[in-house]
Amino acid sequence: MSSSVHVNDAVLITPSDPTPNHILQLSALDSQLFVRFTFEYLLVYRSRHGLDRAAVTENVKSALGRALVPYYPLAGRVRNRADGLGLEVVCRGQGAVFIDAVSDSTVSEFDGAPRRRAQWRKFLSLHVADVLMGAPPLVVQLTWLSDGGATLGVGFNHCLCDGIGSGEFLNSFAELAIRKHGFNELSPKPMWGRHLLNPTAFGPSRGSPLSHPEFKSVPDLCGFNSRFVRERLTPTSVTVNIRNRVESSLPSGYYGNAFVLGCVQTCVRDLTVKGLGYVVELVRRAKERVGDEYVKEVVELVSSSPASVDSTGVLIMTQWSRLGLESVDFGMGRPVQVGPVCCDKYCILLPVCNAANSMKVNLAVPSSAVDSYLYFLKKFCA
Repeated sequence: MSSSVHVNDAVLITPSDPTPNHILQLSALDSQLFVRFTFEYLLVYRSRHGLDRAAVTENVKSALGRALVPYYPLAGRVRNRADGLGLEVVCRGQGAVFIDAVSDSTVSEFDGAPRRRAQWRKFLSLHVADVLMGAPPLVVQLTWLSDGGATLGVGFNHCLCDGIGSGEFLNSFAELAIRKHGFNELSPKPMWGRHLLNPTAFGPSRGSPLSHPEFKSVPDLCGFNSRFVRERLTPTSVTVNIRNRVESSLPSGYYGNAFVLGCVQTCVRDLTVKGLGYVVELVRRAKERVGDEYVKEVVELVSSSPASVDSTGVLIMTQWSRLGLESVDFGMGRPVQVGPVCCDKYCILLPVCNAANSMKVNLAVPSSAVDSYLYFLKKFCA
């Protein structure tokens, strides 16, 4: 897809009402090196007869200011704590970025997967690479397409929220845009409570944090012979929501990072011989192992050392199909496509809009390996 995007306006949107002026500490899970980046959604909407573009743009822009009242930390700025033991967010109502743009692209151009990693970069033209350098933790870009459709690109500082939290924010933001609710009537109400995922909230664990393979580096297998690669244990990590897996369940509306990684290890030989059902069972067992004690160990490990997940040589799977992204309606109807702006790190399970209980898989593959990947995928699934 060869297209152009023209930015009409880019403004800083501050909370519409006064918000607390203070500093909030982020949790041990929020402060991990692993989440110090911006994750980005791209939602695609079809044209609707009689839709007033100017009115929708103004409604979205105004709703962002109203959403930043209950979600005021998203208008703050993240920084390192002075004691070096984690991160904090400075809440002064600094604001989030809203970008109004137009493009000569059409909705149909988003039907398939992008052929290049950064093909859709212009639909969220401000990418925050360093989330600790005073940049806004939330960026929203509404782009009107040439056929009357639109895209909504949204970037979140991962230190402030996880996928479930961002999905709740987007649905609340959309409800405010169509004036379905006032910000005092949002459900669930956003909850901070980051102290609930610090070591002091759990007490000492009984296990050994060193037993978590998701924090161990994996050697680069390039240059090794094929027999070594077939026998070598290779890990896959899956994100596991812990909101109802800890003894003191997190409150409804908790939008901070409330996930850990469950780790699956197998070798290429077993994977090819035992088939897809074998892998599914490994993933199920890995998720079942995640409970209160498992979370305690992870929290202790990331709090007491600079331990971080090393994604080199590891397939990390994350599920976006249960975040509610497919229901985000800003007055343009529900999106017809949902996915990442760019993807080169993870295997993402995405919702299929208007097809309940279905999902599609987004996975970045080097261009030189596409043909081989498709061949083995079809052979494996046959």
